[in-house]
Amino acid sequence: MSMQKLAILLISAVLVAGCAKKTKPDDEAARVAGSGADDGFVTQPLTEDELYAMGRPVEGEFGAIDAPQALAGQTIIYFDFDSSAIRAEYTQSLAGHAAYLVENSQATVRLEGHTDERGSREYNIGLGERRAQAVRRALMLQGVRGDQITTVSYGEERPAVTGSDEEAWAMNRRVEIVYLR
Repeated sequence: MSMQKLAILLISAVLVAGCAKKTKPDDEAARVAGSGADDGFVTQPLTEDELYAMGRPVEGEFGAIDAPQALAGQTIIYFDFDSSAIRAEYTQSLAGHAAYLVENSQATVRLEGHTDERGSREYNIGLGERRAQAVRRALMLQGVRGDQITTVSYGEERPAVTGSDEEAWAMNRRVEIVYLR
């Protein structure tokens, strides 16, 4: 009897594994690019007024607070293709942000997740969210309270750089740390 159950379990596992197919972002991007479909969306860089309204640093200002100068230039965390793993090179920068947020309990940040244009919109919204949540977890592990952090994913909708080459894609795979107060 137990051999029969084992055989059924093994066959079920093989069937489930054979049915599951994960679409890779490159496959989806190639399919969409090859279809010639125009979805009517045009991405454009934001104006300076739009950036200011969103709480981003404008002309040397760091949001609505006086943050340490050392952090002002390190508010973007870049990611590898199709990854939400934080690179080791950003450990010190995130530690600085965490220390500032712990010392200034009234300060809040919005973590904005972004992706490059490859992959479907749905996939990219999810990937942008995973990236923002990875940065959130890194900050919280260093003592930042959860109510000081909000996350949002823009996916591919707000590129930092326009273009369809590796250099542009690398600049668009990011999380921006935006200080709100």
